[in-house]
Amino acid sequence: MLDLIIIGGSAAATTAGIYAARRGLKFKIISKNFGGEVATSGEIGNWPGDGMTDGIALADKFRKHLEQYNVDLEEGIEVESVQKDESGIFLIKVKNSQNYNAKTVIIATGVHPRPLNVPGEQEFRNKGVSYCSTCDMPLFSGKIVATIGGGNSALESGLMGADIASKVYAINKNPEFKGDKVLIDNLKKKQNVEIIYNANTTEILGQQFVTGLKYKDNSPAGEGNERELKIDGAFIHIGMKPNSNVIPGNVKKNDFDEIVVNQNCETNIPGLYAAGDVTNVPFKQIVIAAGQGCIATLSAVQYLNRRK
Repeated sequence: MLDLIIIGGSAAATTAGIYAARRGLKFKIISKNFGGEVATSGEIGNWPGDGMTDGIALADKFRKHLEQYNVDLEEGIEVESVQKDESGIFLIKVKNSQNYNAKTVIIATGVHPRPLNVPGEQEFRNKGVSYCSTCDMPLFSGKIVATIGGGNSALESGLMGADIASKVYAINKNPEFKGDKVLIDNLKKKQNVEIIYNANTTEILGQQFVTGLKYKDNSPAGEGNERELKIDGAFIHIGMKPNSNVIPGNVKKNDFDEIVVNQNCETNIPGLYAAGDVTNVPFKQIVIAAGQGCIATLSAVQYLNRRK
């Protein structure tokens, strides 16, 4: 019987593990892929104290920090479900391995970006293809980029690109943006932004790095013809999907499948916590995920103390 199981392997899970170790809990971290989306990031310049680093290096630091506390980290563990029995104990069922029992659980499984599913997208990921403008747009100073999407994330990406890149193509498969009017109006005012509506991206082009993009022009004048743009980077913002499918069905989620938590990272199920991008926190950033990992563990400690 464990005091705590932490499910995940990135900033939130790492921080939760560090605080659990410092509090002397009997716990372990189980993760399918340690590092999560952080490990797939290119250069990272917004992690305090490190200046400019990259996703692989930062994930390695997370691992080494856990090793300093002798944290029990089990990798390659794919969780099937989390259930709470009548006695208040959680059963964590996993594939092809033993199951776990714990008094508390922290879900820190993060999110994964919705892909375009077009040729070249995966081949050039982190080689010009990015799903995080906040993380990677600063690397494209003075270059030509395309931001793909029709909502607020794509609009914010376009605005950021307008301040950094020399040219931004805002590619929207719809005839108009479905976002905040203020963002739309501000994007339209940018002199170095070209908005292309009714454009369905069909391929990311490149050699060692991204060199271009193809799209199908579905505008009345385009007649469905394929067109090509020369770009240095493609920022895909068509949504993120939380990795929240393992939680019990009675856990409250919002319309985006994000786990709803309060300021203490508590779900509506006592003893079950969630931290990081898998939650309804409004901004998906590494430092925020780390902070929530800390809050979740401290909340779990309070819960365990009340049970004694």
